Order: sequence, then C-alpha cells, then structure tokens
Amino acid sequence: MGWNVSVYADQTAEEILKAVVKIRSVIPKEAHTADTLGTEREGSGVVIDSEGLILTIGYLIVEAETIEVTGIDGKTIRASFVGYDYNTGFGLLRTEKPLDVTPLKLGQSSSVKVGDPVLIAGYGGKDEAAAGRVISRKEFAGYWEYLLDEAIFTAPAYTNFGGAALINPDGHLLGIGSLFSQLTLPGLGSIPCNIFVPIDLLPPILSDLKTAGRSRKAPRPWLGINAEEAHGRIFITKITSGGPAEKAGLVIGDLILTVKGKPVEGLADFYRKIWEVGNAGADVPLRFLRGIQIREITIRSADRYQFLMLKPKKI
Repeated sequence: MGWNVSVYADQTAEEILKAVVKIRSVIPKEAHTADTLGTEREGSGVVIDSEGLILTIGYLIVEAETIEVTGIDGKTIRASFVGYDYNTGFGLLRTEKPLDVTPLKLGQSSSVKVGDPVLIAGYGGKDEAAAGRVISRKEFAGYWEYLLDEAIFTAPAYTNFGGAALINPDGHLLGIGSLFSQLTLPGLGSIPCNIFVPIDLLPPILSDLKTAGRSRKAPRPWLGINAEEAHGRIFITKITSGGPAEKAGLVIGDLILTVKGKPVEGLADFYRKIWEVGNAGADVPLRFLRGIQIREITIRSADRYQFLMLKPKKI
C-alpha cells in the first residue's frame, strides 16, 4: 500500500480494520430514492460503539426495507435503520446483536490539513485499505440541495468509497466516504479524488439520530430540485415529482437569478440564500430566466424528510 499501516496507536491495523463492515440494503421499488439510487445498494460502514451501532453514508440505507451487515469473518447479520441526517449525509444502523470487534474511535477532523497522510478503508481488511493524502479542505455543493462547509478531499481516488472509513495514523476515524469527484489543482490539472464527510459533524447530532432518527433542529427549506453551476450561473437540471418546485411551476432549464431579491453567486450561495429565508415551510421567492423572459415565482418549501419512506427504530 506504500504506507506503513502495521501499527496504529495500541492496536494493529488488522484489529482496526475489523471495524469496517459491509452493508447491503434492499429498498422498495416505490421508495422516492429508488429511481436515482437503486433498489439494491452496497457499501461499507464503521462500527462506532460496543452495542453494534454502525456509521455509514446515508444514501446506502435511506428508505431501506432490509439491511444486512457482513463482518470481516464473512458472517452476515441483520441490521435495522436507526437514523439519517440529510444535512451531513450521515446514516446510522444497528446490528441485531453486537459484533465482536473493537469500535473505531472518533478523531478530530478539524485538525486535518492539506498534505496529511490518511488511510482509506472499505470492507475487506488490509486488502481493501489504501494509503492516500488530503489534497483539499473546502466547501462542496452537491446538485441535490446539499452543502458541506469543509469537505475532505483525498487522492488517489478510491473505488469503493461509499461508506469507507478515513483513518488517521493514530487509528482514529476522520470521515466517511461519500463521493468520487475531480479537483483541479494548480500545476497538476484535474485530479480524480474522493470526498469525505468530516467526522466532527457527527457528535452534535448523534443523540438525536439514535433517539429520533433525525436531527431535532428545525429542518431547512427544501425545494425538490437538482441544480448545477456553469460559469457562476445556476441552472435547474431536475425537478422532483410532487415536490415544492414542481407544484410552483419551476421547470428544467430555468436559470436562477435571485432568491428573495438577492443575486445568486454560485451553487453554495444559492443554497445558503434559500436556507436564510427560514425553516421548512417558508415561502421562497425566486427570480429566474426562462428562455428570454425573466419571471418570478414563490415556492412554498417543504421538509425533505416528509418525502422519504424512513423507518427509524428508536433505541
């Protein structure tokens, strides 16, 4: 792997990597995310407590009907959905009985700097662990109304990134794998990389996820759109069927100009301006260009969770 992973703190690499498990979920065909994410999903997760609690990336388990977890010994055990946080992307599940592994300790992602060496580990032990480095810490705006203020970008790109563990040389968990991406670096051009959700985002919401299945904070306004940025301009690329934007009359191809009278400067700024309007249910006034005509519309936002088939099991 090109990096010494034989010993981390007081644990061997083998012991640490046992905490990385395989997750397989089956989602009903009628689920809202079935068309975009599929009805059979597979990735990794990380055991974070002695009672079988597993942290993963939420898209692997959101709206899941059944979930199975496979440990490093190859044995499979059933698990239940615990919680999902849309703002961060984290998902939680719990096995029917605790796994015989040492939970991975949470590190501090706030201390992660560009250039730091890291270990990226999906399910499969040392054979599926790869050395990498942090190549950027910056905001990431996803087309699905999603924003991370300080995402962790790593290279080289790791194939089985979904739910993979980002581990520091002390054997502590720094983040959870979310996406494959491309990042342009000065002098190097476009670099294939992965995006990890920083682990520091978990502690403030962990108790809520375990007891309520989601954060108890007032939900952000959701429009039900996909949006992309091109040359600083925001285009609508998809409209969620039955969502707030569709009901209000927004269509694919509309170019967003302002939110509540304030000009939009990029995708992250677009989201922040929507969220500044208020909580879910707030009216969001938009000014946009359709063809050669400037139009205005007000969208009654919604709580995204109301559109998902979630089955949280209270602990």
